[in-house]
Amino acid sequence: MPSSPTEQPAPSDQLSALHRDFAHQRLVPLWTATGDLMPHHPAPRAVPHVWRWGRLLPLAERAGELVPVGRGGERRALALANPGLGGLPYATSTLWAAIQYLGPGEQAPEHRHTQNAFRFVIEGEGVWTVVDGDPVAMRRGDLLLTPGRHFHGHHNAADAPMAWLDGLDVPFTAAVDAGFFEYGAERITDLSTPARSRSERLWAHPGLRPATGPAEPPASPLAAYRWEHTDAALTEQLALADEGLPGALGPNHAAVRFTNPTTGGDILPTIRAEFHRLRAEAEFVPGREVGSAVWQVFQGSGTARIGEQAWRVSRGDLFVVPSWAGLSLAAAEELDLFRFSDAPILERLDLATPLPKRTP
Repeated sequence: MPSSPTEQPAPSDQLSALHRDFAHQRLVPLWTATGDLMPHHPAPRAVPHVWRWGRLLPLAERAGELVPVGRGGERRALALANPGLGGLPYATSTLWAAIQYLGPGEQAPEHRHTQNAFRFVIEGEGVWTVVDGDPVAMRRGDLLLTPGRHFHGHHNAADAPMAWLDGLDVPFTAAVDAGFFEYGAERITDLSTPARSRSERLWAHPGLRPATGPAEPPASPLAAYRWEHTDAALTEQLALADEGLPGALGPNHAAVRFTNPTTGGDILPTIRAEFHRLRAEAEFVPGREVGSAVWQVFQGSGTARIGEQAWRVSRGDLFVVPSWAGLSLAAAEELDLFRFSDAPILERLDLATPLPKRTP
């Protein structure tokens, strides 16, 4: 109730003593924390940032010379540490992104965890990721899945090293205290190098699915989304736009979302993946979104404006768009970009939509 005109506020020394007693009992009064707990709009600690591929790859190569891969360390991976997150190895508060590097003949031993993961290949080939005993070739432009709880390892059958992008939901899983990890075989269980994995032979047929397959698994059963299919889909969207037909996001902007063939939904329960193509001089201004995303330039160059900052970006560069930061892209030449986000989490929790404007 509001105070009456005759009531006097508590003396400051008494109020200070009260707050000290709160602290002693591990209590925080709401009136001192409302702005932090319930801001007027998302106020992420993660900040916009760009990591340059031209600087990341040489560091990964140096690590390849000095740091072995084996049981214990498990992976030679360099995690992107957002400057706003106090040194944590997180790209955003929900997303992990890392550059993994594997030398010729090396094996990254098998393990599994509850965290969902994918690999996206910016360049190179020769590595096979083995998911529950199924060898999956990794090549430039391919998106490879490792859903949570599946044993997986990697081996390089080529005579050259290879680096790629790892994306996981590690920060989200840590925030809800849901992480489990288990070691698997120290040696890869299948060192064969088939051009197509068993999962592709079963699931990679447009519009068709095996009648005996799982009804609605939480993650896509297809282990590999190949670049030739992604490229063809983007090319056809732009061709349709040139003919005045619908399908593309805009006359000079094509985009696809990678989906679970059993449901049409996202590839992983916690991660959405997309690929965008902008023609030279095209612009894309999606505005503000609730939830965070990591982008990687696959080829081409342009400008990414995130909030109040702008960066020139080119092949391999990675940049982070925190929740509600706002984004605009401008292509200097044809610009291809891979994007992953935490959208499935926000949408399932009904947190992806801002509050509507209050009517008078």
